[in-house]
Amino acid sequence: MSDGVSCRGAPPKKEDVARGRTQTAATVGVAEQSNSAVLVTVSPSGELLDRRRIDLTDRGLPTHPHHHQGSWAVGRYLNTPGARALSLADAVALVERVRASAARGARASLETLAAAVPIPIASIAIRACPKLPPTTEERIADNRAQTLADSVMYREALATAAEARGWSVHWYDRERVFLDAAAALGREDVDAVLRAMGRSFGPPWQAKHKLAAAAAIAATGRRALRPPTSAS
Repeated sequence: MSDGVSCRGAPPKKEDVARGRTQTAATVGVAEQSNSAVLVTVSPSGELLDRRRIDLTDRGLPTHPHHHQGSWAVGRYLNTPGARALSLADAVALVERVRASAARGARASLETLAAAVPIPIASIAIRACPKLPPTTEERIADNRAQTLADSVMYREALATAAEARGWSVHWYDRERVFLDAAAALGREDVDAVLRAMGRSFGPPWQAKHKLAAAAAIAATGRRALRPPTSAS
């Protein structure tokens, strides 16, 4: 059978081509913290391929411009150490500078990762974002939104960079991602698999690495996914 032709001689359906690509490609799991993130890349067979920490923004930029500088601009927390008066327009401009830096950092980080992993990457798993007001001004003004907006900004930067590379983006629920990973493996829990992954690369193998790995496993799903033999 020649490439790109089904056994009946008809061109394969688009969904079949996509399925075949993902069955031979890796998945990246993300555990973000502030402007940095841990990326854990897993093969379709459940092998740990890569583990790295990335920083998304340039040095010298604030890491929480919505929460810190944005709060000062609307009169919050001005009595805290380091606080300074700032106009809302200046705060919004600062957020946009950080957002642009995060976008560049996400693109560069995923490009470097893709070059380092021995097989293609088809998907990425990122923690689901809460619904927030649409504009930066509204996010700064809203007391709840300004505490979440910075983390959402960094997750969105990674998602946009991944989509630009043609990767599918899976949004995971942190409260149930370990259960989803276990279900993908057909197991009651995923602890033994995660321990085996950690042993295969050595330290550090912390909670954030396990979270990212579980997200990758859950996103990979049941397609040809097997736990490492040392985990049984």
